[in-house]
Amino acid sequence: MAKTSDVATYLIAPDPGNPRLTRAVTGVDHNGEVSQISVVEERPLTIFLNGQEIVTAMTIGDYPEYLALGFLRNQGMLQDGEEILRVDYDDDLETVVVRTASQTTYEEKLKKKTRTSGCAVGTVFGDMMEGLDKVKLPPTPVRTSWLYALAAVINRTPSLYLQAGAIHGTVLCHQDKPLVYMEDVGRHNAVDKIAGWMLRHQVTADDKILYTTGRLTSEMVIKTAMMGIPVLASRSGFTAWGVEIAQQVGLTLIGRMRGQRFVCLAGDDRLVRDVDPGLVAVEDGKHRRKGA
Repeated sequence: MAKTSDVATYLIAPDPGNPRLTRAVTGVDHNGEVSQISVVEERPLTIFLNGQEIVTAMTIGDYPEYLALGFLRNQGMLQDGEEILRVDYDDDLETVVVRTASQTTYEEKLKKKTRTSGCAVGTVFGDMMEGLDKVKLPPTPVRTSWLYALAAVINRTPSLYLQAGAIHGTVLCHQDKPLVYMEDVGRHNAVDKIAGWMLRHQVTADDKILYTTGRLTSEMVIKTAMMGIPVLASRSGFTAWGVEIAQQVGLTLIGRMRGQRFVCLAGDDRLVRDVDPGLVAVEDGKHRRKGA
């Protein structure tokens, strides 16, 4: 498990002890014996932008305000410099209303949807590629020692994933320090929560790394690029379109990070190999075993 000092570096860390996020369920195992396990809760959250209903997302229910802000930002419904007046969450109605100073109308955008490959079936409104041609990611160097250090801490951090599985995590990092660790039933939700946190707190993206536990799909690459983060890394693998888009926008895409190994399929010019992989500890296989 992560050391206390490691977990303390997070500004937001997973809370696997939160009784609202999991439920004990009793079943029968392969031996026919009664078995009780923790399963992740899944609940609807309806997001409004001013007076317009935008989407109902299935989520574990933590950080609803960040999820709403990040979703709207990543869908291009909140523009840079947009004045956000209030974000109101109603737990009983399971709704979040984001109110802006300017009038917004997205009826046409809502008519055009793309269902994505996210495990919880993400939805991207409008043209997925819209705005990517304007993305200019900074040439921020990335030390491989940072990547190894991040993986060692993140993969041992107490989390819902380790407790119950069936969930994905995404972590915003600065150099070798993980800052904000969000989890949800879909990768897209976890990323949107981070985007919302960054928007609410006006956090810059050009010197950050995004780490995810899931596959490096086109949706993940697009969201990361649109957030202005130049590096996306994962323990998992790639999709061809995800790689193609990363190469197109100049995003550093790193996957299959396990112990001493990783593969970079885009943006390798940012990498500064400042550590011998042979000196990196071999992954002991005692963490991140649960299936998502």
